Amino acid sequence: MASEDTNVAPEDARPLVGTRGVDIVVSILVLGLAVLLGWDNWRIGHSWADDGPQAGYFPFYLSVLMGSASLYGLARTLVARRAGSEPFVRRGQFVRVMQMFVPTFAFCLLTQYLGLYVASFLLIAGFMIVVGKIAVWKSLLSSFMFTAAMFVTFEIAFNVIMPKGPLEAAFGY
Repeated sequence: MASEDTNVAPEDARPLVGTRGVDIVVSILVLGLAVLLGWDNWRIGHSWADDGPQAGYFPFYLSVLMGSASLYGLARTLVARRAGSEPFVRRGQFVRVMQMFVPTFAFCLLTQYLGLYVASFLLIAGFMIVVGKIAVWKSLLSSFMFTAAMFVTFEIAFNVIMPKGPLEAAFGY
């Protein structure tokens, strides 16, 4: 890999999962999706009618192609030599991905309850403080300024309906 870190601790360089395992799991998942889509399109009609193709004609055959491709990938992975499998993700890489995924997932959940603006404030401030290691006062100020600019732009200038929470309701929005 050309983008590997050279200053990685040995425990961070340890592979979590190999490429072979991920290939097998993804092939099985795609095969399952192809079977589901194929069955559903077969159910609604996958043949040629008097007035042309039925609703499931093209999607059915696309799912057959998708299933065939996943079977080919699965067979190729199972036949390939095991020794040549490279790591799919290393521990350090996985930690960095989770540093982005977990807060972003929390942002999506918090948007439902606190509204877009409060959730955005928390996400930006959290990233700046935890990941960016920026001073707390700078992070809070920057987050507030961005969120305020976003509020003025969407709510006042363009009158776009955005998800709102209890804070916006307290201010009459």
